[in-house]
Amino acid sequence: MGRHLATALDEYGDIWGITDKELLFAITKYKNQLEMDVPHTDDFEIDEIIKQGMDLDNILKEEDNGDY
Repeated sequence: MGRHLATALDEYGDIWGITDKELLFAITKYKNQLEMDVPHTDDFEIDEIIKQGMDLDNILKEEDNGDY
């Protein structure tokens, strides 16, 4: 648990005077970062992400034209 608290509060430096709201914000932000960090183990999913990244210009053009 100490590792998680240390990571969540790393940006604050000296935490002696941290308020409850700041502590809650830091822990919530850390929790959200952990939830977003999902491993991609499926090779098809990784290949699809790479393929979409290589075709990013066309995707952005479609969005600009409202074709998404």
